[in-house]
Amino acid sequence: MATSVKTIKAYEEVVEFIATGTTPKSIIAFQPSVAAKKRVADLIHREKTTGLSPDEKSELDHYMQLEHLMRLAKGRARRYVSNE
Repeated sequence: MATSVKTIKAYEEVVEFIATGTTPKSIIAFQPSVAAKKRVADLIHREKTTGLSPDEKSELDHYMQLEHLMRLAKGRARRYVSNE
């Protein structure tokens, strides 16, 4: 995969989303941007083929941890919304 995507930390938008405040409905609706999805796909592809630099590996690890956290938060948020 080509690395034409602007090199931003893929997890930055998740951090920004959390920092700006959330509601259960906004957590359920949250989706990473197309650019972030492409960045992560590129990192995963290169991790499996050519390898990643330490910084890229760290970025991917952070993103995967935040993705797991968001999945847990979405599950919890669905319970809050269903109780309304």
